[in-house]
Amino acid sequence: MEAHQRLAFERASETMQAIIAHRRDRKDHTRAEIRFLAQAAAMELVPDYQLSAWLMAAFLNPLNETETAWLTEAMADSGERLDLRRLPKPWIDKHSTGGVGDKTSLVLMPLLAACGVTVVKMSGRGLGITGGTVDKLASIPGFRTDLTAKQMQDQAARIGIAVTGPSGELAPADKTLYALRDATGTVENLPFLVSSILSKKLAGGAESVMLDVKTGFGALIQPLDKSRELAGWLVRIGRKCGLNVRAAVTDMNAPLGVCVGNALEVREAFDTLAGRTNGRFRELCVRLAGYALDLSGTATGDREGREMAERAMQSGAALGKAREWVAAQGGDVAVVDEPRRLPAAEVVVEVRHAGPRAYVQELNARHIGETVVRLGGGRTKKDDKIDPGVGLELPVTVGGKLEEGDLVARIHAAGARDAEAAEASVREALVLSERPTPMLPLIYDLV
Repeated sequence: MEAHQRLAFERASETMQAIIAHRRDRKDHTRAEIRFLAQAAAMELVPDYQLSAWLMAAFLNPLNETETAWLTEAMADSGERLDLRRLPKPWIDKHSTGGVGDKTSLVLMPLLAACGVTVVKMSGRGLGITGGTVDKLASIPGFRTDLTAKQMQDQAARIGIAVTGPSGELAPADKTLYALRDATGTVENLPFLVSSILSKKLAGGAESVMLDVKTGFGALIQPLDKSRELAGWLVRIGRKCGLNVRAAVTDMNAPLGVCVGNALEVREAFDTLAGRTNGRFRELCVRLAGYALDLSGTATGDREGREMAERAMQSGAALGKAREWVAAQGGDVAVVDEPRRLPAAEVVVEVRHAGPRAYVQELNARHIGETVVRLGGGRTKKDDKIDPGVGLELPVTVGGKLEEGDLVARIHAAGARDAEAAEASVREALVLSERPTPMLPLIYDLV
C-alpha cells in the first residue's frame, strides 16, 4: 500500500473510532458523521469490524428520527441515483417488508403500469422464510434480474415497468451495512430497517412509494403494535426525505394466497392477472393498487383506484403488460399463459384431511415458510442455492371447512423423503377446530 493510501485509511479509521464512541456514549450524531459513515461503508474506507461495532452501538442506542433521515439520504447518495425525469409521470415504487407466499409485486407492478403509472423497482432476494421477488422472477427461464441503471430507464420509458436485483450502483452503503447487520444480529432495529428500505427508494428515483408492512406469524416484525410503529416510522422518515409515502399494515399470520415457492408463486401471480383465481390474495392486490393509484394522483381516491385496477385486470390490459415485461427482460413470455413451462419439482404428493368435519383455526405462516426452506425453496445463508420448482400449494383458508378426504396441501419436492418430512410439517402448521373460526382482517391499518 502506498504511503498516501495508508495515511488516508488511518485517518478514516480514527474518524470512525470517534463516531463509534459517540454512539456508545449516547451522543447524537452530526449530519457530517452520518455522511462519513455511509461513504466509508460504500468505499470500504474502514474495516468491517469498525462498521460492525457501530451497528451494535446503534442497535443498543437507536438513532432518532432526524438521524435516521440523514442516514437514509446518505446511503442513497453513496452511489448512483436513477434520473427518471424523461420517463412518463407519475413514478411509483412499491415495497413489502416480506412474508410467506407474498408475490404481490408480481401482480401489482404490471397492474399499475397498465393503469398508466411508471414503475421502476429494485428488488431483493429472499432470506429465511421471507421469499424474494428476484428469486421468483429468476424462476422464469431467461428472465434477467441484472439490469443496469440505463437499461432500467430505457425499458421503463418503453413499457412503463422495469425491475432489477440488488445493484452495486444504487445505495452501495446499504448493501455493505445490510450484510453486516445480518451477520451481527442487528437486523430488527427500526432505524436500520427504515433507512435500508427508503434509501433504495430514493436511489431508485421514485416520487411516491406504496409500502406493504406485514404483521403476524410470517412477518419480520410479528406483533401488530410493532408493525404499526414500523409503518409510522417509514411514512414519517420518507416524508422527511421528500418522498410521498403511504403504508398499509397487512396480515401475514397465514400464507398469502395458495402457493408458496418460487415458480409456484409466479404461476399464481399470472393466474391472478388472468382472472383465473379469486380470494384474499387478489383482493389485497386490488386494494393496494387502489391506494397506490390514489397516492400517485392517477385516481381521485382509493375507490376510484380500485375500480381502475379492476378494469385493467378484467380487460386483459394488466396481463398484457406482464407479457411485455417478461419479454423485455429476456424471459420466456409463454410462461405467462402456459405455467407448465416453469420449473417443476420431481415429486408431487397430496395431503388430505383424514378426520371428521373440522374448521381451519390457524395455518401458521412461519411453519409453512420454514417447511418450504427445508424443501430447498429458500435460503438460510445468502449463498444457498434455491430449487425454483419446490414448494407448497395450500387450498385451505382460515375459517374454511374441511370434510374427510378434502385436499389440505399439495407438496412439490425434490424427492420422496423431503415430501414425507414436509407433510408432517404441514400438519403441524394446521390447527383445526370443531367450530368455525373468524378470518383475520386482510388490512389492519393505513398510515
